[in-house]
Amino acid sequence: MASLTAEAAASSSSSSLPHYSTDQNHYTYEVFLSFRGEDTRFNFTDHLHTALCQRGIETFRDDGLRRGEEISSALIKAIRESRVSIIVFSHNYASSRWCLDELVEILECRKSKGQEVRAVFYKVDPSDVRHQRGAFGDAFATLDQCKYKDSMDKWKAALKEAADLSGWPFKDGKYESKFINDIVGELSAQVVNPSCDLQVATHPIGIESCRQDVIRLLHAEENIVCTVGIWGPGGIGKTTIAKDVFNSIRCKFAYSCFLADVRSNALVQMQETLLFDILRDSTLKVNNVDKGVGLIKTRMQNKKVLLILDDVSHSSQLQNLVPSPDCFGPSSRILITTRDKRWLIAYQVDEVYEVKLLDYDQALELFSLNAFKRNGPPDNYLELAQRAVLYAQGLPLGLIVLGSHLFRRSREEWEATLDSCRGEDPHREIRDVLKISYDALGVDLKGYFLDIACFFKGEYVDRVKPILEACYDLKSVTGIAQLQEKALIRIDDGDKIWMHDLIEEMGKDIVY
Repeated sequence: MASLTAEAAASSSSSSLPHYSTDQNHYTYEVFLSFRGEDTRFNFTDHLHTALCQRGIETFRDDGLRRGEEISSALIKAIRESRVSIIVFSHNYASSRWCLDELVEILECRKSKGQEVRAVFYKVDPSDVRHQRGAFGDAFATLDQCKYKDSMDKWKAALKEAADLSGWPFKDGKYESKFINDIVGELSAQVVNPSCDLQVATHPIGIESCRQDVIRLLHAEENIVCTVGIWGPGGIGKTTIAKDVFNSIRCKFAYSCFLADVRSNALVQMQETLLFDILRDSTLKVNNVDKGVGLIKTRMQNKKVLLILDDVSHSSQLQNLVPSPDCFGPSSRILITTRDKRWLIAYQVDEVYEVKLLDYDQALELFSLNAFKRNGPPDNYLELAQRAVLYAQGLPLGLIVLGSHLFRRSREEWEATLDSCRGEDPHREIRDVLKISYDALGVDLKGYFLDIACFFKGEYVDRVKPILEACYDLKSVTGIAQLQEKALIRIDDGDKIWMHDLIEEMGKDIVY
């Protein structure tokens, strides 16, 4: 059954680039540029370097390291401390022994450190690089073969190996700016961004099936803008799902942005974050919400974007961050998490994914991982663990908070907590999260909710409606529907009102 750890616990190229297990902090640079200065320093390589830096990709370019008979230790250090090396093959690249030694070092790092290496064939044919022929071969022939006879074979082997790598060929007649944008977009989406994945969950129980369900709803194969809502009560794992989906598919998008905690942040701040994450223009400032809307409408239209709006609590947030799906380019995907289904319906999302509670086995495993740091409870705690799991009823946040509270406590403390929650309150965090939904209700709707929590849980809807209508100005049909939309209650198959025990306790706590 779908679900996961709690939210409070928190293709432009035909080639596929790998993800890296190496710690991202190991690298000083994201990209190392290897090029023949006389050919491309003041044109193509300069434009590529500028575009990479504007996207926020830390890039090393040799702008003055002293040349000797061998490449310097500083240059070797820069190569070894770069995540990706890009070799710009130009007509005279092979005439430079320094370029060739750089190439050998780069390919050695590819073998020994798993670094990514890509080639740009700038107005040269890859086959000429491979076989050292044509104008490229003529440049290679200018090297003193007697002086460098000990290096010739390794240079030839390196040129052949590099020419066989996946790369970007550029010929006269192409638009250089578009060519560079394609390179930067691919590097950003498939190499650099995956190194900065969002932290999903310490124990991602059940998350895989949820991720697959949401990705199916996103219809990735269709060349349209698709919007999907993830809906459920606080603590059930909406944010966790969204983060995992984001990490899993962001490599397919040239641009991506995860706007966390939309409920609590100022609109202008979020608009500015969105614009910066997509455009990477640090000079762009948003002075007011209307200006932000205008910039989003005009600057995003040709961008294939993956955008996550996490914890939306009002329609104005959607209207000002995504004025319309058409603001983004074809094949863009927008994912919205919320506790209130009404905003998803009003925004006319294409699909709604309702997050389910953990089933018993998943709940016991998640609880045990927090209470015992193992997949299941020890035999002498099995009965107590089962009581705790039944109490939390599959709500991940409840399982995590309760399990963490009981970790390394005695049986007596377990029994006291489960019997009456004496002393320290392990459930306060849960109720604080759930109470946000309550605080957003109108006066009459708060009354509906509190009456149901205190008196009508498990009662037939038709019996409860006339009682509520007699007490409040709000029609019971409307009130019950709104509470359902906020995932505070549910009508089960027998037309009875269902409310999660933790939500019920939160309501009673407010009354007390």
